[in-house]
Amino acid sequence: MHLGRRACLGLMAAALTARGARAAETIRLGLLHTVSPAPFYLAQERGYFTQAGLDVQFRFFEAAQPIAAAAVAGDIDVGITALTGGFFSLAGKGALKVIGGGLHEQKGYDLTAVLVSKKAYDAGLTSLDKLAGHSFAITQYGSSFHYMIGRLADVAGFDLKTVTLRPLQQISNMVAAVRTGQVDATMAIASMARPAAASGEAHIIGWVGDHVPYQITALFTTRAVIAERAAALKAFCGAYQRGVADYREAFLRFDAQHKPIVDAKTDAAIPAIAKYVFIGDPNAAEKIKAGIGWYDEGAALDVQDVRAQIAWFQAQGMVKGPIDPADIVDTGFLPTR
Repeated sequence: MHLGRRACLGLMAAALTARGARAAETIRLGLLHTVSPAPFYLAQERGYFTQAGLDVQFRFFEAAQPIAAAAVAGDIDVGITALTGGFFSLAGKGALKVIGGGLHEQKGYDLTAVLVSKKAYDAGLTSLDKLAGHSFAITQYGSSFHYMIGRLADVAGFDLKTVTLRPLQQISNMVAAVRTGQVDATMAIASMARPAAASGEAHIIGWVGDHVPYQITALFTTRAVIAERAAALKAFCGAYQRGVADYREAFLRFDAQHKPIVDAKTDAAIPAIAKYVFIGDPNAAEKIKAGIGWYDEGAALDVQDVRAQIAWFQAQGMVKGPIDPADIVDTGFLPTR
């Protein structure tokens, strides 16, 4: 039986499609359901992962520590989240490796605010050095928020032991507790802190990046993925870098007064991000712009700061035993700053 030219072309196209589908390698990415991983949303929506031969599947979580645990359990292949005491404990046992940068607190760039209740502010809590003796909401002990208040204590000169830490599990709970005066202070990203301050229920007394520039989130994976799927991981990182480049073009350009430049590139990026956060919210664009954080060029990792974080968590007794930073960081996939 002879097939016509059109039928042959159809079979060839179907075969190529099937081959392409088989060739796409799946990467399961664990991330928070927030604005912070925006470069990954851009890379996904603009087809960069697909062009790299990958089928990247997002697995959303509500807190940082479960992402690290999911990687160890084999439920995800790669994660992007805050570096915590729990993360370093797992990494120190040989389970995880940091391979690239994510959000970075940057001096002069307002990302994470120290937010104080109206009651506490009116009573005199008007600057960071006055936090001693007050209550402070965090997600959990050993979290990035715990680390940030600890580092601020060193810089501002107050004793962390005099601060009553209140672990409230979720960021929304932390902000709500400050707005209602149940705790004196907390931390929140700009998109949450500024509305609270504008309502008169809270006051911003400082920005973390101005005092403690540091690597908030980082890209990580397991040793097994590095050993067995290095080519796919390199392709993933390359597509991620394209997403970071687009993100920086859209949101991290500034004029002479250091005000963000908002133009067609910004407008074009917002729909891709709004597909994942603030879905259906008529104010999504403004909320996204208010929640933008700093990503270093090329998704570079601040290795020196990762070392500082490990040292702090060890000093607090939250990470046991010696950890060689060189043993938990792999610089073979993305640049360092």
